[in-house]
Amino acid sequence: MPGDCIDFIHGLSHAAIPESARHAGRRLLLDTLGVAAAGSATRASRILRDHAARFYGGGTAGARLLFDGRRVAPQGAALAGAGTIDSLDAHDGHRLTKGHAGVAVLPALLAFCDELAPCSGAEFLTRLVLGYEIATRAGIALHASAADYHTSGAWNSLAAAALGARALGLSAAQTAHALGIAEYYGPRSRMMRVIEHPTMLKDGSAMGALAGVSAALLAADGFTGAPAEIVTDCVLAPIWADLGRRWVIEEQYIKAYPVCRWAQPAVEAVLSIRRSHDFDPASVARVTVHSFTEAVRLVTRRPQSTDEAQYSLPFPVAAALLRGRLGMAEIDGPGLADAPVLALSEAMVLVEEPDYCARFPAERWAHATVELADGRRIVSEPCPARGDPEAPFSDAEVAAKFDELAGPLLGGERSAALSAACWAIDRHPGSRALTDRLLAPVAAPQIAATGGAGASARPSGT
Repeated sequence: MPGDCIDFIHGLSHAAIPESARHAGRRLLLDTLGVAAAGSATRASRILRDHAARFYGGGTAGARLLFDGRRVAPQGAALAGAGTIDSLDAHDGHRLTKGHAGVAVLPALLAFCDELAPCSGAEFLTRLVLGYEIATRAGIALHASAADYHTSGAWNSLAAAALGARALGLSAAQTAHALGIAEYYGPRSRMMRVIEHPTMLKDGSAMGALAGVSAALLAADGFTGAPAEIVTDCVLAPIWADLGRRWVIEEQYIKAYPVCRWAQPAVEAVLSIRRSHDFDPASVARVTVHSFTEAVRLVTRRPQSTDEAQYSLPFPVAAALLRGRLGMAEIDGPGLADAPVLALSEAMVLVEEPDYCARFPAERWAHATVELADGRRIVSEPCPARGDPEAPFSDAEVAAKFDELAGPLLGGERSAALSAACWAIDRHPGSRALTDRLLAPVAAPQIAATGGAGASARPSGT
């Protein structure tokens, strides 16, 4: 089994990837870059980029910081890039991993291809698909073998190491060491800790990307690691057995809103009530949300930062119900001080629904009851989050989300050029046209100062 994984890492070709998986890669690339562009305006991103510039000098082979342009060591570029994407909880994910692959895959890919291992557009897309295939299986394998629920950084670090192994042309033995180093050094951080105490730590992917990139570079220098158990354990072999046959990149979801995926079924529930009933939102007296255990643990009611708002259920649900939308303007800056939203958030009742609990994590559901001042009670139908692979957003909707997130910071001309480069990435002889556009600096004000960078992270027309 380890040999099969290593053969896949080094042997995967663009031609071997079905067009459906390639197309999924182009969509996820565009979506992740839109989140990265908006995320570059957050305080967390600025701290991480400045930190990388100060403490991760580029040396003889560096990489430019995402939407920044400063050249630092590849490890620093991966750290800051993943932290930038993770700072805005609007990036893709996979239900069975209970986390996110692209947030570490893209920064790790860029850390190697900018200077250490430039590549063609077709190879760029091949590496991207490879990263999703390794990361997603690593996440499923970790959750199947670990007693606690770990952040994405604990497993997407292996994808970053795999990308480095391919880019650097490591031997099979070195690749095995790189995976082992990444698994051992990856952050085994407990996800529910940051759910209970939302901060810039987010999903651990900044350290996951750093650990994975470091692992590949260490292995290239002869550093050794113990076997990566989530790859080598024979009990977990079925998770890896379909590499190259089942393309899990096609199973990723795309988010409609810049908040935790667990809160999004409840957001859909109250928005469905708004669409189907005629009432004054100001007349809402109370809301009760029924969802699964993990969702109702998103209990922050008066967020003091965008990080807290993104890991809340009552606050974004209240904002969506009262304002009829949920974008950056609702979860950052002045939106955090919206008095009616705060009052409704404080009064919201959260209830664990046994059926929804039993369906998690393969399915995420919620329904809501809205009580009005005139005594009416409106109950929604059970709602899932939108953007799941069974009912994906159209390409036009993905592009619209990118434009709304990236446009205010990058400008129309640069956004359009970047979007075109993503859709055609594997038709270009080199990836430089893309990397130069997304690694060049941006004069990024704070999100609050932009009126909400990408005023709605929700794909248009949905």
